Amino acid sequence: MVQKDKSKRFNLTGLWHILKKSFAGFGEDKVPKLSASLAYYTIFSLGPLILVIISLAGVFLGREAIEGSIFNQLRGFVGADAAAQIQQIVKSASLSGKSTTAATIGVITLLVGATSVFAEIQDSINTIWGLKAKPGKQGVLIMLKNRLLSFGVIGSLGFLLLVSLAVTAIIEGLNERLLARFPDVSIILMYVINLVITLGVITLLFAVIFKVLPDAAIRWRDVWAGSIATAILFMIGKFAIGLYIGKSEVGSTYGTAGSLVVLILWVYYSAIILYFGAEFTKAYALEYGSDIRPNKYAVVVQAVTVEGGQQSLRSHARSMENAKTSGSLTLPKAEPLNQPAPEPEGMGSAETLRSLAVLAVSRLVGWTKERH
Repeated sequence: MVQKDKSKRFNLTGLWHILKKSFAGFGEDKVPKLSASLAYYTIFSLGPLILVIISLAGVFLGREAIEGSIFNQLRGFVGADAAAQIQQIVKSASLSGKSTTAATIGVITLLVGATSVFAEIQDSINTIWGLKAKPGKQGVLIMLKNRLLSFGVIGSLGFLLLVSLAVTAIIEGLNERLLARFPDVSIILMYVINLVITLGVITLLFAVIFKVLPDAAIRWRDVWAGSIATAILFMIGKFAIGLYIGKSEVGSTYGTAGSLVVLILWVYYSAIILYFGAEFTKAYALEYGSDIRPNKYAVVVQAVTVEGGQQSLRSHARSMENAKTSGSLTLPKAEPLNQPAPEPEGMGSAETLRSLAVLAVSRLVGWTKERH
């Protein structure tokens, strides 16, 4: 464990240092590739995911109210066409009107599909934080545990949605009263309040993701720094992504598939922001926080650089097997490929070769003098 300087304070210089480390990790961990993978999974999980959230939150406020709120929010993020596409996907995933057997199979498929996107997020953040699940006989139990955690995050989404709707209703009631007395001030005030509440809800969501999903033991105070930074980037990215998609007319380029392409792009860029936030959280926890440790279900992945030249795959496999057997992570020196032939004994150094050359020249000069 790296010992930290307790006197260090997080300031602008520290922020710049954390950002540099985050961007370095962004490239090393191949975040764009992880984001593309998440976008692919999301397309298949989005319908079941939204349907489960609607079912959970609809118990308290009614299905129609929750559904209308979700799709209104989606229109603000991805546009009307993509939101309509999502709505159609959700309707296709509905289980109403099916037989008992089909409904049972559908529920299982629905839950697996809804939790797949969070399982992918978990695996990606584990990769970014240098962790992986322990291999062995408990693999099935770990998978079930991860699915339950993913379902718990979905439940948290439903709860945050309920809180957001309740707060929105309160704000609208206050807005009507303030608008009657202070028409000029109330518009700006309500906009600021709505912005702060939205930022708070998104921060809570990212905090739950960073704290619950990865196979890591990390303190809440370290999670909050990364969650706030990610939420701010997400709010900025929301407008930037919307501006890019609107100005580039990427949807019209692909014809009837345009709304789906817009949705994939939005998820892809949002995933980049999420994983950059994971890089930021990692850098902050290592530099100013309490470190990140694997939980009892995970181990730390250590990258080992092998010295001594290039190593063949067979040699590397043997080295890893020897390391497992001995319980040590120290790898033996690799044998370089295309190794030159060994030098004759006694002629290994440049000084020896130079002495032999001088001796040969002197003998040649002496032999020449004797001839003359």
